[in-house]
Amino acid sequence: MPVIKELPLVPAERTLKVIGGRWKVFVLYYLFEGSKRLSELRRLIPDVSQKVLVQQLREMEEHGIVDREVFAEVPPRVVYTATKLGLSLRPIVKSLCDWGRRHASELRALD
Repeated sequence: MPVIKELPLVPAERTLKVIGGRWKVFVLYYLFEGSKRLSELRRLIPDVSQKVLVQQLREMEEHGIVDREVFAEVPPRVVYTATKLGLSLRPIVKSLCDWGRRHASELRALD
């Protein structure tokens, strides 16, 4: 797992590295609701390309926050689920959302 070796030692920086990326927080947000197929995630996050979404899902899988299950069907069905470790990020993502709303509100108040 080469990605794991590249993670920073400073805990906050490590967290930002694991959840950093344009679409990772979106993916986590939707996986907190339950398992999703790739096509569902694409529908929920329409601005992401399939290539980038798959790349970010693979990184999240390597970091142990997303699980990927492939069903032996034709065509193959792939389902993504937040792992226990991934679900532990829920309060962090909620705090980021809360802070973002507060920040936007305060900036509007300055105008």
